[in-house]
Amino acid sequence: MSLVLRNGLTRLESTTKVTLAVLALASGVYTYLGVRGLLDGSASLVFFGAIIYASAVSVGIYAFWSYLMRFLPHVRFAASRRLLYVAMAIGSAMIIAMSSWLNAAALAGSAALEQHLANATEDYQQKLDRANSNALAAQGLKPDITLAAQRFASLAQQEQRSGALTGTSGSGTVVQLLTQMSSQLNNLLKNVTDSEVQVKSLFNEGRKNLAQMRKLVSSAGPIAGRSNAFAEEVVQLTGVIAALQQSSVAPAVKRTAEDLGRSFIAPAADGGTADLVERQNKVVARVEEAVRQQSAALAAAADDILAKPPVKQLKFTPLSTAEAVLLYARDFLPSWAGAISIDLLPAVMIFILVIVQAAIRREEGGELDENIMTAGDMIRAMKLYQEMGLETTQAIASARGAMKAAATNASDTDATRGNEIERDHRRRDDRDRDVRDEEPDNVTPLASSAPGDRSA
Repeated sequence: MSLVLRNGLTRLESTTKVTLAVLALASGVYTYLGVRGLLDGSASLVFFGAIIYASAVSVGIYAFWSYLMRFLPHVRFAASRRLLYVAMAIGSAMIIAMSSWLNAAALAGSAALEQHLANATEDYQQKLDRANSNALAAQGLKPDITLAAQRFASLAQQEQRSGALTGTSGSGTVVQLLTQMSSQLNNLLKNVTDSEVQVKSLFNEGRKNLAQMRKLVSSAGPIAGRSNAFAEEVVQLTGVIAALQQSSVAPAVKRTAEDLGRSFIAPAADGGTADLVERQNKVVARVEEAVRQQSAALAAAADDILAKPPVKQLKFTPLSTAEAVLLYARDFLPSWAGAISIDLLPAVMIFILVIVQAAIRREEGGELDENIMTAGDMIRAMKLYQEMGLETTQAIASARGAMKAAATNASDTDATRGNEIERDHRRRDDRDRDVRDEEPDNVTPLASSAPGDRSA
């Protein structure tokens, strides 16, 4: 099994390098697309800035994973391997920070920005509806105002025709007072009705702005241009919402209702007799009480309308594609997963290499380096062995030649010295012989006289 695994690693080495290079290049391309939307300046400045950043990202990713692929599978000590895993985790976090979110911006930036515009459209729709509802809330007072006006007008007609209130028919003080109250309430009703027309006009204008905003969200084309046009529609819609809040007649209804009760002036009775005057004064007092009650009811209803919270102005914030991806990250999890996978897929390849190398070590049981040798390595080793043997043979031959030369020189020196010693001996012998030949015969050698001396 170890041989099969080792052969597989050898065959996949080039595939691993190519795969890592392609992944790094893909990450760099999407990083370029993502960072291009974040830079400001001239077209050339943006282009070169994005290219340089994307190139740095590609080189950094390739070098980082190459280092780990080269060293991590071969580290056997647990402490060293843990440190390398920590380094891999830190590097992965850095890659996500400098590349993956830009990749996600390139993959889903336009969709995220469209999501931002769509959400803003819904928010402005709610604001417009609330402003329209608040503005139309005063229209709910129309039945009460109409009923009160009709009641005063009916009483005036009855008093004029049959004297239903005072007992005397005709157009007197009571008829004039009831007619005046009816007229005031009718004027208030007219103001409320006119405001309804204005509110409807403003609401229709706001709906047109919303329709254009939805069209910009769903239409094709560059998202940057659509976002700018969307912002223009937002400005107009904001003005419409503000106008709707100011078009409410609830404050006017409250003021009018309060004026009815506070500024009521009872007219002087104009009856021809004292009895009629007394009856007219009693009716006027009852009318005054009815007016005050109606005034309090209308004022309370207006207070309920005014108690509703006003619509707060909504501020539209334009976003870049990268900012939109971060803001709506939960809505684009598949895009985030794809962007991160491009950068972190080599980590899975590293884990595979670690597992395979561990399996090879368990199978072979010894040092892995001792068992890794290709045919080329064997040939080079044989050549090196032959060259070393040749050099050794030549060195031995040289040493032997030197030893022979030294021995020859030593023998020659010994022979020369022997000849010289032999010649010295010969010369001494010749001198001794010459000395003996020159001595006289009557000279007694010292050796022969020695015994005589000893005897004496």
